[in-house]
Amino acid sequence: MLCNILLDNLPKITPNGYKIRTSYKQGIKFELLMQDKILNKDEQIELALNLFYLKKDLAEIKEAKEIQKRIEDIIWFYKCGKEEKTSRKKGNNKQIYSYKFDDNKIYSAFIQQYNIDLQKTDLHWWQFKSLFECLTDKTQIVQIMGYRALDISKIKDKQEKKRYKYLQEIYKLPDMRSEEEKEEDFAEALW
Repeated sequence: MLCNILLDNLPKITPNGYKIRTSYKQGIKFELLMQDKILNKDEQIELALNLFYLKKDLAEIKEAKEIQKRIEDIIWFYKCGKEEKTSRKKGNNKQIYSYKFDDNKIYSAFIQQYNIDLQKTDLHWWQFKSLFECLTDKTQIVQIMGYRALDISKIKDKQEKKRYKYLQEIYKLPDMRSEEEKEEDFAEALW
């Protein structure tokens, strides 16, 4: 089910016909949940289902196939009804923002640019994502994301390179990878 935010009402029902919680807070919690390295996949699935569906609706689930449909619908909803725009190529998966560590900067950016106090609104997840993706570089969070995303190796000027290296160090996100992921990345870098 393709949805156009300009033409269609924002969905409250998934492609498989399930009612879903649509608040931007659910989308943020889901992303944080998927980044949680302590929980196993079954725990993540259970928590994700509870984030988006009412308990009475979950009580009606009788088959694993229905759980699978609901998970697919959560992913569809989280992606705002769109297919992946870019493939995950090596070096293209650097995290440049975190809802956990950049919360105050994101909150401030919404007030600064849109005059939206996220504490006083309950935007639909798709509205929130659209607004977040269009924040300008006049906001601190977008500037910081730019520093984090910058490939310093492509900068020729030594002073400029030093400056951006410093900014990246100041604004770097904590390394949230598991020990296994760190080891895999290290081994991959050697080959």
